[in-house]
Amino acid sequence: MSITLRDAFSVTRFSFWTGVMLSTLVGSVLYVVTTRSIESDVQERFSRQAKYAQAVINMRIKSYTDLLRGAASLLQSGDTISHRQFHDYVQGLHLARNYPAVDTLNFATWVREDERSHFEAEFARELQAFLGPGARPVVTPSGRRPAYLVVTYIEPDATNTRLYGLDLMSNPYFRTQLAQSRDDGRLRASGRPIAALSVPNDTHLGMRLPVYRHGPLLTGAEQRRAAYLGSLGIAFSLPKLLHGVMDEMPIPGVRMTLFDVGPREVIGHDTTTWPKVLFDSHGTAANPTPPLDGGDEVFTATLPLDFNGRPWQTTYSVPKARLRTQFDVYYPKLMMAFGFIGSVLLYALLHILTSSRRAALELAQEMTSELRENQTRLQLSHQKLRRLADHAYQIKELERKRIAREIHDDLGQSLLALRIEAELLAGRTQGTHNHLNTRARSTLQQIDTTIRSVRQIINDLRPTVLDLGLSAAVEWQVDQFQKRTGIQCEIRDGHGETALPDHCATAFFRILQESLTNIVRHANATHVKVELRLNGGWLSLTIRDNGCGLPPGGRSKYESFGLVGIEERIAILGGTCAVFSEPGGGTTVIVSAPVIGGPEPAVPLQQEHGPGSAVV
Repeated sequence: MSITLRDAFSVTRFSFWTGVMLSTLVGSVLYVVTTRSIESDVQERFSRQAKYAQAVINMRIKSYTDLLRGAASLLQSGDTISHRQFHDYVQGLHLARNYPAVDTLNFATWVREDERSHFEAEFARELQAFLGPGARPVVTPSGRRPAYLVVTYIEPDATNTRLYGLDLMSNPYFRTQLAQSRDDGRLRASGRPIAALSVPNDTHLGMRLPVYRHGPLLTGAEQRRAAYLGSLGIAFSLPKLLHGVMDEMPIPGVRMTLFDVGPREVIGHDTTTWPKVLFDSHGTAANPTPPLDGGDEVFTATLPLDFNGRPWQTTYSVPKARLRTQFDVYYPKLMMAFGFIGSVLLYALLHILTSSRRAALELAQEMTSELRENQTRLQLSHQKLRRLADHAYQIKELERKRIAREIHDDLGQSLLALRIEAELLAGRTQGTHNHLNTRARSTLQQIDTTIRSVRQIINDLRPTVLDLGLSAAVEWQVDQFQKRTGIQCEIRDGHGETALPDHCATAFFRILQESLTNIVRHANATHVKVELRLNGGWLSLTIRDNGCGLPPGGRSKYESFGLVGIEERIAILGGTCAVFSEPGGGTTVIVSAPVIGGPEPAVPLQQEHGPGSAVV
């Protein structure tokens, strides 16, 4: 029965609607999977871009930190340094070009109360020498304190004198930070915006590093306090520091918001919103911190940032539409259509194949049944052919035996009687009839030659020694082979005088004859070993030579029936045959067959000796 596409898609069939539902389900699954895969890829791409931007920010912060450390190394390189030297050093840095975010680089000198008068005099003299006689620096705020940290050098804006003389220790928050920095020698980052410089969405921050007197390595807080010279600070604009980071991202419209997530009390009085927003790329002076975009249509990535021990957090956000290409929009729909159509076609094909399966199975079962019948008939035919071959072998051997006995009994007796008469004639004519005696002797020699020929024919048909047992026959055959060919032979007989069925002994004897014939014809051997062994009711015959061995494919040579005959003879007995050969290593033939309870001959041996004997 054949199924057509029209039958498969008939709306009256339940299978049609099942296929439609399955195809719709497959298309929907492909649409969802493709959409999620695209969104995941886009999210991963955005995350990599955000991490790259974060690495750029880290690198810029490090470069500004290195600037501060380099300036501190200059101040620590000698016992004294002038304002002019500091000015020339900063001028050589080209801050506007190499560090555009830096507002000022300043140094505050550590002054104890008992050193204040001397310091003020020296400070005024040096500042007037650098800025002019109009410079009148005053330590501010006024009042007496145990120690001061006075701003002494300000670069690059050296003309702005309003910050000269400012005591940083007067601020309680800065006093704590500066004291900790002095005692542990570590750089401190400001968590509070610099009020004098900061405006909405333009935050200015500072970093300070302690400077010590030139000398040996300092290991403890007391040594650092004794060698403390002051504090070197840097003030920079955060928007200028972050300027260009968004430009390096290939995704347009990305928003970057930088938060300070450190201790809240450090920020100062304004703690109503937390975390504190330090910078927003979408912020303005009027609205410095607009609300962050959210929802399912926005990608967001939040990454941590270490500002010299001060924890920051950067949030990157972008609308998903900015990251999707036109292909990303249509690809899920294309996959849904492909899944639906492909599933419909596949379902139709499976439906047709399933409907045709029954007919195919029936045909296969019919073919299998016929194949099994043919195989059974072939096996039967093979068994009949083997029985026929066995029968032919038995008939052949029986006929040989009958002919040999008839020759021995009839022709042998006649030749023997003729020889006796010829010998009598030769004896009576000796000395009286020389010519007749000579002819009688010649006739006697001819009769002896004929008798030897008859014996050879009898042995070729069936050696009479075989009636004495297989061992005697094997020994006689090997001896004849050695005399005829000159090949050295060795016999090992381990089966004793066990009586064997005639058909079994004859088969083993013929196998030995065939193996020895093959050795003469093909092996070029100089030594042959024949071993006969009985073990557990199985008789084994091994013929081994030291000849050239079988060539590759020698067993399958056309019109080569020697080994085939050996295998067939031993198979008729229910035994096994194995041939081992290596080029240059000789050949070994091993045959084994059961001799106790083995198969009976196909033709019963029923003979009568003497003239007129026949095989029934």
